[in-house]
Amino acid sequence: MSDTQTYASDVAFTPAVKTIQARKGSREAYARAEQRGWRTEIDEDLAAFLADANSLYFATASADGQPYIQHRGGPKGFIKILDASTIAFADFSGNRQYITQGNLSENPKAYMFVMDYAHRRRVKLWGEARVVDDDPALTQSLMPKGYKARPEQVILFKISAWDTNCPQHIPQKFDAADVAAALAARDARIAELEAELAALKAQSQPTLSQAASRSGDHANSG
Repeated sequence: MSDTQTYASDVAFTPAVKTIQARKGSREAYARAEQRGWRTEIDEDLAAFLADANSLYFATASADGQPYIQHRGGPKGFIKILDASTIAFADFSGNRQYITQGNLSENPKAYMFVMDYAHRRRVKLWGEARVVDDDPALTQSLMPKGYKARPEQVILFKISAWDTNCPQHIPQKFDAADVAAALAARDARIAELEAELAALKAQSQPTLSQAASRSGDHANSG
């Protein structure tokens, strides 16, 4: 395969990256993967993954290349799909440094890293982003219902390419709310089983008393 052909993976695999891949022996394998094609549109698997996500890492860079990463979170489903290649989320008011917004005003290239620690999965998305801070209707439409935060603006992200990672070295972690729910379900089941056991003991008690009484009667008659 000639690297002169354009692929969606070229967003990440720049000529410099490909040169290093060739030097370190991984270029051939990635070239075959490129022929199968990187994804540029949201499919059912990605849609389901994003719908279950409650946090992401969002990377931008200034015009001169200074990188910056911020965390964004919310209830599951806070990442919305607008069309086959566009996602968006309400950007809640925070420390008001506006580094991400400043970077995007001069360099639209952006990157999203979405983790699923519980299942040791991750998705990488490359694209371009922009901030919309003058559309209250759009902002409100993206606001998760019942979430106690103040939406300040919207971040729109246009996907250029996306890919998944292997689970190697991802620590398995669980959300506190999920752990609490699992423990509550366990405790409820324990209580249910204890109640059933107590009921069975209560039912068997008269039988044991009757058996003892009959045994005493037989002894007396002898």
